[in-house]
Amino acid sequence: MNPELKSKIEALPSTPGVYQYFDSEGVLIYVGKAKALKKRVTSYFVKGRHDSTKTLFLVRKIADLNYIMVGSEMEALLLENSLIKKHQPKYNIQLKDDKTYPWICIKKERFPRIFKTRKVIKDGSEYYGPYASVRMLRAVMDLTVAVSQIRNCNFNLSKENIEKGKFKKCLEFHLGNCQAPCEGLQSEADYNDFVDSVRDVIKGNIPRITKNLKEKMMVYAEHLEFEKADLLKQKIELIEKFQSRSAVVTPSIKNVEVYSIVTDEKSAFINFMKVNNGAIIQGHTIELKKRLEETDEELLAFAIMDLRTRFSLTAKEVIIPFEIAQFDEEIQFFVPQRGDKKALLDLSTKNAKQFRFEKEKQLDKRNPTRRTERILELIQKDMRLKSLPVHIECFDNSNLQGTNAVAACVVFRNAKPAKRDYRHFNIKTVVGPDDFASMEEVVYRRYKRLQDEKKSLPQLIIVDGGKGQLSSAVNALERLGLRGQIGIVGIAKKLEEIFFPGDSIPIYIDKRSESLKVIQHLRNEAHRFGITHHRNKRSKGALKTELNEIPGVGEKTIMDLLREFKSVKRVKAASEKELMRAVGKARAIIIVNYFKK
Repeated sequence: MNPELKSKIEALPSTPGVYQYFDSEGVLIYVGKAKALKKRVTSYFVKGRHDSTKTLFLVRKIADLNYIMVGSEMEALLLENSLIKKHQPKYNIQLKDDKTYPWICIKKERFPRIFKTRKVIKDGSEYYGPYASVRMLRAVMDLTVAVSQIRNCNFNLSKENIEKGKFKKCLEFHLGNCQAPCEGLQSEADYNDFVDSVRDVIKGNIPRITKNLKEKMMVYAEHLEFEKADLLKQKIELIEKFQSRSAVVTPSIKNVEVYSIVTDEKSAFINFMKVNNGAIIQGHTIELKKRLEETDEELLAFAIMDLRTRFSLTAKEVIIPFEIAQFDEEIQFFVPQRGDKKALLDLSTKNAKQFRFEKEKQLDKRNPTRRTERILELIQKDMRLKSLPVHIECFDNSNLQGTNAVAACVVFRNAKPAKRDYRHFNIKTVVGPDDFASMEEVVYRRYKRLQDEKKSLPQLIIVDGGKGQLSSAVNALERLGLRGQIGIVGIAKKLEEIFFPGDSIPIYIDKRSESLKVIQHLRNEAHRFGITHHRNKRSKGALKTELNEIPGVGEKTIMDLLREFKSVKRVKAASEKELMRAVGKARAIIIVNYFKK
């Protein structure tokens, strides 16, 4: 640390504020917030404080710093968010949102047009969105057409143009989709009523629309205008059908925002939903690229502030999965534990997970090796390994009431079966059904041979079984001096429990995890391979019949006899001529003479 930087840190105040780190070229590389500036900044330069390599790199690059004092932690959070978005420093959270989502625009003009667009122009027009789902946008647009008679032409309907008779009513008028304001057949106030209905549709104020339509329908009915009343009735039914499809919870939940977060090693995915009258009227997911050791709370707070600013969101109630720093006194944060609001939060989380899944799928298509690397990194993390598990081996024992005891070893390289490297073992030193001793024998034999042949060892061993089988395998590694050099775990079948050496309590990996799926594939392959060998051995044992006692008759001759005559009994009953056709004259005579005795 240079003397100038050291003196600046020593002079820092212990008040809330925002600090900015610069490199030797004067480039801003990091912006952070602090409840107490001096304490937070000093913590960066304490040896052994940081586990993250990225943080260590940042600290090495810091050549200068500036700070801004603020009145509270809340103000520091808001200022930090603003500076990050403005300068995009190298080591801060990076917002990854390169999509242009569609919006619904209500144009600022006489007799406003309403249309979908991907361009937001600051001309006083109203924009609603964005809509991450085009299907949702189309449903809303279809409903606006159904409940109103909004024009779809591009004419400039100024007062002068209409009075001069510049326009003529088109086909849309004759189809009943427009009331021809272009010819002055509809007043501006009447047309604006349609626009208000559209606003209610977009905002999810469905009950207000149906109430207004029902009141108009009753007026038409009272004046015996049944055709107009029936038309409104059809619109009401259409709206109610749309509402029943859109509602996800009770309609009593009004003007609520829901935020959820799903994270992995490199990114955070934050889903946002706007809910009104129990229906989702807006949804969006963003990706934040992690840079340092940001917590989920920091990432979520950053995303909420960004989304609320970008989309002009104003809900007073915000549903979140856990408590975060209060950055706006007008917002009431709510962490639901059960009920309809918890159902909304779960739905938001599901959307965030799906977004992450689709993102990973797209990246995997572009780079097939990326998926393998990601899975291996996940296994390394879940199995607490020192190195990437490029080479994994799995063991399984098979026996039937203590007979024909065998074991199988299957090998995976880069998370895929390497079938040429699979190995069978006949148990040699164990008498009777002893899975623990059998496991110790095969693990010892496998790695003793690899040691003797100077071949590479796996990074991970998986034992099909619980604590007993795992302990036996660990004993074998200890005898070979390999304990601690190779990662080893046991997997119990019923609940997919993962046991680690020395831990009496197992861990449970998410059932949908790609890491667990690879481990299950290994276990199933070992079981299949072991069972196949065991069956073959039992079959050979079953062939040890009276035919094996005949001198001069080998395995091949026995197989030919059984293939021809199907049983030993029929071989005995066969004539010399029949036997000759099956195995030749010499062996036929031997067999006939044996059975005569």
